[in-house]
Amino acid sequence: MLNGKTIVLGVTGGIAAYKAVELLRLLVKSGASVHVIMTSSATEFVTPLTFQTLSGNPVHTGIFNLVTEQEIGHISLADRADLFIIAPATANFIGKLANGIADDLLTTTVMATKAPVLIAPAMNVNMHENLIYRENEEKLRRHGYLFADPVSGYLACGWEGKGKMLEPALILDEARSALSLKDLKGLKILVTAGPTREEIDPVRYISNHSSGRMGYAIARAARARGAEVTLVSGPVSLGPPSGVELVNAVSAEEMRSAVITIAGKFDVIIKAAAVADYRPAHREVQKIKKHCGEESVELVKNCDILAELGKMKRSGQTLVGFAAETENLLKNAAAKLEAKNLDMIVANDVSAEGAGFNVETNIVRFIYRDGRSEELPLLTKETVAGEILDRVLILRR
Repeated sequence: MLNGKTIVLGVTGGIAAYKAVELLRLLVKSGASVHVIMTSSATEFVTPLTFQTLSGNPVHTGIFNLVTEQEIGHISLADRADLFIIAPATANFIGKLANGIADDLLTTTVMATKAPVLIAPAMNVNMHENLIYRENEEKLRRHGYLFADPVSGYLACGWEGKGKMLEPALILDEARSALSLKDLKGLKILVTAGPTREEIDPVRYISNHSSGRMGYAIARAARARGAEVTLVSGPVSLGPPSGVELVNAVSAEEMRSAVITIAGKFDVIIKAAAVADYRPAHREVQKIKKHCGEESVELVKNCDILAELGKMKRSGQTLVGFAAETENLLKNAAAKLEAKNLDMIVANDVSAEGAGFNVETNIVRFIYRDGRSEELPLLTKETVAGEILDRVLILRR
């Protein structure tokens, strides 16, 4: 979504300026060309050289010290931008912008752009609650400015409350959303992700290698494209995607309960979770002690959530499943699609290099009910997520 896009990152003078460095790194990693504008106060917190090194572009700090006005002036920056991000945005900057004051390079450039502007406020909780500030923010929202709302937490000033800048990874989600075509608007999409854990005793459990990255990428992409998204996730180390309703589940039974009770209200269900097929027949109350003799754990089959969803699928609902295989990919995936009444299945050979679990890429094949299949090359999971959603739209026509 950001690959090849030009983003102007404005950094104002707040302690959260150090987080803008990480945001810049994430934007560049996503393929964006980033030009940084710093206010004079921002340079007191982080040096321009830091941003220049990471962006590979000159950092602009003053309206009268640009490299060449004709090529990199404030109008040129304003015109070339696909998106402006102001992070952190102080109450002072927001107040100036809301009242049309353009007295430095950043405010002048933002005033001159027709690109979407995403503002990530960061300030003391009392400033954030100040009625004048609230009026300024509301005025900007009415005029179409976008906000990555701050969160509550311990603030650098010693206070605790709302005013902490949103984490860079979540601002990145908001940036993707700002630049995405809203072709999924009006759709309700349910995504499952990650592994489940089936406890043997209070210490041990049965699980698998799923990281949840594929499901989380689908949830982020669907939300960015305008869908109302609910993500039911097993235990993962990933942060929750911005703007997505997150429901946590640990065991297969917990995931089944979370999914089945709400499945009927969704237009699309994409089940990317790797649910454990078996669980221990008995969960021990105390830790099992190691003995010299042989030990065995009796297993019983877990419920098949995807098969249950296939049986209860209503008219107009689209159901997509995943098949992680190590052999006979097409045969096994096609059989799963038929047996579980899916509209499409995303199959991948998890033994292939660059595919499967705990990597940022995947190699998938889409298989459809009419017998067609198409294979994609090695792609990032973010790109695969977009390809899956493209196919969902085609299926729903």
